[in-house]
Amino acid sequence: MSNKTDALPGWISAVHGLSRLLGVVAAFMILVSIFVVCQMVFVRTVLGESSVWQTEFVMYLLVAATFIGAPYILLTRGHVAVDVVPLMAGMRARRVLHFVGSLIALGFCGLFLWAAIPWWHEAFTSGETTPSIWRARMWIPTLAVPVGLGLLCLQYLAEIWLVITQREHPFGLSPEDRL
Repeated sequence: MSNKTDALPGWISAVHGLSRLLGVVAAFMILVSIFVVCQMVFVRTVLGESSVWQTEFVMYLLVAATFIGAPYILLTRGHVAVDVVPLMAGMRARRVLHFVGSLIALGFCGLFLWAAIPWWHEAFTSGETTPSIWRARMWIPTLAVPVGLGLLCLQYLAEIWLVITQREHPFGLSPEDRL
């Protein structure tokens, strides 16, 4: 295993930095959605007025936060994982399992990204809006999908590279971690 103090290549540092930044942005988006829901409840119950944009805004914001925050979750290993098989396997088998699993996930994200780019572009060029009174431009909320997926693919590539070059252990498990 390489020394942890070895400098990472610039592209990996950039991907990690962007993932952290988008993690903060996603957390902020969730916080904003909470405040908007509270404002909507106040407007409806206390003021007795109807809400026009709040429900749609919160829905799109939470979906965007999910895609924008996904690279940060991968970076920090914040996703739900079942470590039973890697804990039972030796380091060589862990590397193979990590590589195969990461390639499958990268392939899925890559295909999803490939489909999302024209979807976003169509919304952007057509001027599509939501069917509500608010008429939000659809390219704005749909932009989060290719941006989040693009960085998620880069984060997967960085993770694969770090394990292949033995700068990190697969699944973040050291050789001493066993069942």
